[in-house]
Amino acid sequence: MAVLIGAKPESGFDDPLGLMTDCHRRIERFLETLRSVAEKAAGRKLNEEEAGAVDVALLYFRDAAPRHTADEEDSLFPRMRLAPSCDVISMLAQMSALNADHERVAVLHQSTETAFSRWRQESELASKECRRLQADLRTLCDIYKRHIAIEESVVFPLARRILNSSAQTAIGEEMKCRRGLSARA
Repeated sequence: MAVLIGAKPESGFDDPLGLMTDCHRRIERFLETLRSVAEKAAGRKLNEEEAGAVDVALLYFRDAAPRHTADEEDSLFPRMRLAPSCDVISMLAQMSALNADHERVAVLHQSTETAFSRWRQESELASKECRRLQADLRTLCDIYKRHIAIEESVVFPLARRILNSSAQTAIGEEMKCRRGLSARA
C-alpha cells in the first residue's frame, strides 16, 4: 500500500480555493488509507507497511487538517459573510453546519488516533474496539463526503464569484502564513 505524503498540489497560494480542493483529495486519500487498514488488519498486528501508512495518515490529520479547517473558518467563511450577496445570506446556515462538521470530525479524529495508538502498543486491537474504530472511520468518511460535496459544489464556486482578487490573495497569504511559508506584514 504505497502512501504519497501529498502529491504535488495542482494549485498554488495564488489560488487558495484550488489549494483547499487539493487538500480535500488528500483528506479522502488518507481517510481511505485508515479505513482500509482498519478493515484488512482487524484481529491481528499491523504489519510494517500498514503501520507506516497509518502513521502518515494520522500525522496529516493531526498537523495539516487543522490548518485546512482554519483556512475555511478563519479566512474564507468570514470574508464570504462580509460580501454583499443574497447568495451568501442563503448559505449562512450551511456555513454553520460546515463549522459544526469541523468540530465533530476533530472529536472523531482524536478517537481514531487513540485507537490506532492502542493497536500499535498492544499489537492487536480488541474486537469491540476494532468495530468502534471502523464505525468511527465510516462516520468520518460520510461526514467528509457530504462536507466536501457542499464546499466544492456550492461554497467554493460562490466564493470565486463574490470574492475579488485582493480577498482571494489575502486568503492565500494567510494560508502561507499558517504553514510558516511567509511572514505577515
